[in-house]
Amino acid sequence: MSNFVILNFRRNIKGLYTMPIQGFKIINDSAQVACGNCIELMRAIPDNSVDLVLTDPPYNLGLFMKDRGTNMEKLRPNHFAFQGWDDLDFNTWIEQMNQFLKECHRILKKKGTLIIFMSIIKVESIINLAQDNGFYYKTTGIWHKKNPIPRNMNLHFLNSIEPWIYLINDGTTGTFNNEGKPVHDFIETSTISITEHKKGNHPTQKPVKLLSHFVKLLSNENDVILDPFMGSGSTGVACMALGRNFIGIDINEEYVKTSINRIEAES
Repeated sequence: MSNFVILNFRRNIKGLYTMPIQGFKIINDSAQVACGNCIELMRAIPDNSVDLVLTDPPYNLGLFMKDRGTNMEKLRPNHFAFQGWDDLDFNTWIEQMNQFLKECHRILKKKGTLIIFMSIIKVESIINLAQDNGFYYKTTGIWHKKNPIPRNMNLHFLNSIEPWIYLINDGTTGTFNNEGKPVHDFIETSTISITEHKKGNHPTQKPVKLLSHFVKLLSNENDVILDPFMGSGSTGVACMALGRNFIGIDINEEYVKTSINRIEAES
């Protein structure tokens, strides 16, 4: 258990539970966020207190893409590869992800779920780290983007997929609300609309529809959902719409402000 002082649970009129955490800003009775390094801030979250971690961390592809001479900066001015936060050397990135997964293992409940989006060339590294930290590997699924940027379409395949890794903490199966129907590990949606992008304005923003799919399937009402790399708060928006509690962290102050505004608007 962290040495930080954790206040008692409290119940709001919706029947949800909020766990005030030192260093976090309470937005409403079921959401709180913090700005800073996620590994440091996660240490304030109690052991065995989170039901689902749903997150999209940096893929650490900045240096890789720059070395390949990509022209994405001209095509999309705020492309992640040119923002300065996605260009660690590989060993440093591995160590940071290892520390992150250790914290996920500690704060997740037994049989809690971790969904982590990741570049296809980094999937094996994440699986190995996760297994070393007490997670059971379930599968790697695919998000297929129906309307990817048609960059270099006459030269090679369109980049239209992103993998997600499905892991269970201290168990082999967890919450899975399939209602007796088969659920494929292939999810197909459009990328974010212009309207949705304006609400978040993040270079790697995921559609709320996509995140809602995981929240509904892998958690129950009143559960606690954590996104340690929340960006502009799309996971929080999904949680508010579906009656879950949300804890969010991001290192960028402007994105945290955007997240607060979006969550307040959804509340």
